[in-house]
Amino acid sequence: MATKSANVTARVQPEIKRQAEAVLDRLGLPVSVLIDTLYRQIIMTGGVPYSLSVPRLPTRDTMTDEQFHAMMETGTRQANSGDGLPLDEAFEKIREGI
Repeated sequence: MATKSANVTARVQPEIKRQAEAVLDRLGLPVSVLIDTLYRQIIMTGGVPYSLSVPRLPTRDTMTDEQFHAMMETGTRQANSGDGLPLDEAFEKIREGI
């Protein structure tokens, strides 16, 4: 087995690094092992081994009137019954998904 002696340096936003490393820690996976595995997959597949496309979220112009009204009714019901989230919590959940 070859000696691992090459270093990889990457600049990332501190919060992104913290969140990613917290997930890897829960998985028991060191960052170096993840990078090594990623590089091996790039070699085996001849490219990036996952999709880099932006997920397509529904927008008003892609929805029928019925779909839009149903979505709005659901949101109104949730807001009126107190089932919604405070704005700060909602944005935190969005950030976690990024």
